[in-house]
Amino acid sequence: MLDKVRVGMIGVGGIARYHLNQLLETPDAEIVALNDVNHARLAAVCEQVPQLSEVPTFERYEDMLSSVEMDAVEISTPHTLHFEQAMAALDRGLHVMVEKPMVCRVDHAKELIRKAEGKKRVLIVAYQRHFQPQYRYIRKTVQEGGLGEITYVAALQCQQWKRGTKGTWRQDPALSGGGQLNDSGSHLLDAILWTTDMAVASVHAFIDNLGCPVDINSAVGMRFASGAQGTVSIVGDAPCWYEDFTIWGTKGVMFYRNGALTHCDESGEITEPTDLPPAGNVDKGFIDCILGKDINWVPGTCGLRVIELTEAAWQSAQSGAPCCVSRS
Repeated sequence: MLDKVRVGMIGVGGIARYHLNQLLETPDAEIVALNDVNHARLAAVCEQVPQLSEVPTFERYEDMLSSVEMDAVEISTPHTLHFEQAMAALDRGLHVMVEKPMVCRVDHAKELIRKAEGKKRVLIVAYQRHFQPQYRYIRKTVQEGGLGEITYVAALQCQQWKRGTKGTWRQDPALSGGGQLNDSGSHLLDAILWTTDMAVASVHAFIDNLGCPVDINSAVGMRFASGAQGTVSIVGDAPCWYEDFTIWGTKGVMFYRNGALTHCDESGEITEPTDLPPAGNVDKGFIDCILGKDINWVPGTCGLRVIELTEAAWQSAQSGAPCCVSRS
């Protein structure tokens, strides 16, 4: 049994800094190696974070995996690289945390899950909403029947995504695999699927690239296998950041508006829940799961469900017709 999990980082730019800080605050974790294709970025991380000054660095993740003894990796690289890197880590018997989206193709998601199961290793996706008290409360309420039968779900995300990602890998399809729907928008798709535990049967999507190589604005209508309806609105050319998430049921409604959660019961009374579950974070959750201290809050199946829905939305937008969502 492990008493401390040795972690190697594949990618140290952007969101990886967030993961690095959370791992450094986790007593059961030890960062033992850093990888990034950008040497200057590696040097900057080691200089800016004194705890990492003696940690070995590598510009090729393959060299890191073959040179350093470790138990797990965290992957924070451009989306289309996730599959190859995660498979390589699993082949070496390592546990894997991968940033969202887990992968950019349904067949890759299935293969990755099979590999993790075959190796008996933890595969967790960095959807942090699974660790946020408000979303945990929504899921718990739905599971316990507090909203009755779910009839409609709506989610909206607006960001300055088009402007903020201009000239970066996120607008390069070869590295991003898609636009905002596949990037930050995947958080909304995951939140819908995870909190309701409902399967989407079909989607009808309309997507506008606004002159960019990848999707910027997306309007996605959904029909669930249960008969419930849903919509996802992704606005990537907004002047501000805003997000809301709503679930309607036969016994009430849950409203989540930019961080504020309210619950409307059958009588129409609206209250703010005070008995929220404790907060967590995906990095500590990853370590706790490896050590057997907690469940896997974001298993690979969450990544699979998201890319199944995303692929169907892309296909629908391209064909101009509804598309069935395949689910294995």
